Amino acid sequence: MTVLVVQNEPECPPGLVGDWLVEAGCELDVRHPYAGDALPTLDGYAGVLVLGGAMGANDDDLLTWIAPTKELLRDAAAEEVPTLGICLGHQLIAAALGGTVARNPRGRQVGVLPFGWTDAATNDRLAAGVATPRRGVQWNEDVVTELPPGAVLLARTEAGEVQAARFGPVMWGVQHHPEVDAGIVATWVSDSERDELAERGLDADALLDEIAAARDELAHAWAPLAAGFADVVLGEPGR
Repeated sequence: MTVLVVQNEPECPPGLVGDWLVEAGCELDVRHPYAGDALPTLDGYAGVLVLGGAMGANDDDLLTWIAPTKELLRDAAAEEVPTLGICLGHQLIAAALGGTVARNPRGRQVGVLPFGWTDAATNDRLAAGVATPRRGVQWNEDVVTELPPGAVLLARTEAGEVQAARFGPVMWGVQHHPEVDAGIVATWVSDSERDELAERGLDADALLDEIAAARDELAHAWAPLAAGFADVVLGEPGR
């Protein structure tokens, strides 16, 4: 039961989600298109995981693998191959299926932030197992501003930004980063990133300390999401 993993840059690995999927019985085939890996067809894959990255979901003309990744996601939707997108991956699904991704007009979301589950989440095969009060690591500038036709909103911020959605019977996206720990996020904090956060009155070290302090909380919160996705991939009965 192999899951095709699309990793969009070195600093955004499968991380904890990858570990949890393997623990649940999945095998991972991690492709690195930024390093020249070709994206395969879906033949032989039981699932797809598309990870985050600093690039944009609309960067088709700037990066050679963005358009092929969207095509892969359209194929996954059409063939009902279980798929999970994280942050950029979530945005790529939305863009591929006819939604809109743009810079968040309210500014960046960074830190450990609460989830605002919708009523639809309680009846969703994947979200139902986690649709109780919990927090997740947000680190983004772009968001899905309009869901594609037929998508179901599963979670949103108090201001209304999309946090999670179901894009098809077995296709989901989450805007947060269930896969990270403070060590992974630390690789994202360049000097320019640190300066940009400071301009907003945010301390990068304090944010990293917050993520580190919440490690056990976050693992408890999001390991069930990965386990639930593994159940879908492995063909286990749904809720």
